[in-house]
Amino acid sequence: MSVTSLKQSKSTFDDSVEQRLRVQLAAAYRIADHLGWSELIYTHISLRVPGPEHHFLINPYGLRFDEVTASNLVKIDLEGNPVGEQPYGANKAGFVIHGAIHAARDDAQCVFHTHTLAGMALSAQEDGLLPVHMYSHNFYGQLAYHEFEGPSMRLDEQQRLVASLGAHTALMLRNHGLLTLGRTIPEAFVRMWRLERSCQIQLAAQGARMRLPSADVCRQSQALGDEFLTDSAPLGELEFAALERVVEQKDPSYKN
Repeated sequence: MSVTSLKQSKSTFDDSVEQRLRVQLAAAYRIADHLGWSELIYTHISLRVPGPEHHFLINPYGLRFDEVTASNLVKIDLEGNPVGEQPYGANKAGFVIHGAIHAARDDAQCVFHTHTLAGMALSAQEDGLLPVHMYSHNFYGQLAYHEFEGPSMRLDEQQRLVASLGAHTALMLRNHGLLTLGRTIPEAFVRMWRLERSCQIQLAAQGARMRLPSADVCRQSQALGDEFLTDSAPLGELEFAALERVVEQKDPSYKN
């Protein structure tokens, strides 16, 4: 095979991989909308495109989550510049947060960031996430916190954001919202689902005196939860696929 043929073959492979990931990311936006995680036109789910350039895909700013499709996702670089000609742009705050994490963490292939009612309400509580329920035990000793600095519009916040996250895969942005990451879209998704659910449960449980398990039990529950989540398939795969079937039946236009 000639050098030209090899380049054409690689390009075709790369394009097909990116297209598959675009469809899956668009499905993630439709799933987030289905679950009530959308916030008008704000918040983001981003995905790094395979390759050395650290390009990543993010939603077109101005569209609702239910309007996101594989083809209108925006590709940007780590400086927030568009890669190629595109009809839409990306939100600066989305770039500041997502770009920082994609640049700093090789395992941050996908990043979910939400402004849900439960997530924002709990992010404003002094004690943060408590080990109220077995879902919250997934994050026992595993949840990082980032102090509020206002809307994320300044590049100098990126280094502090990354420092706050450390080696964790879930972050509560104080007085702001929630963030999770994963090596795949399903990984980041299931972490966000369980973190969001943990916030909802805690807010509901605070209506009465709460009974919290001991630290030893919480650690045991955390380990057993990890085992449960990967017992039958890679992390998040079954959960994401279950909801992907829902949004496909509802409106398959996200694949376009």
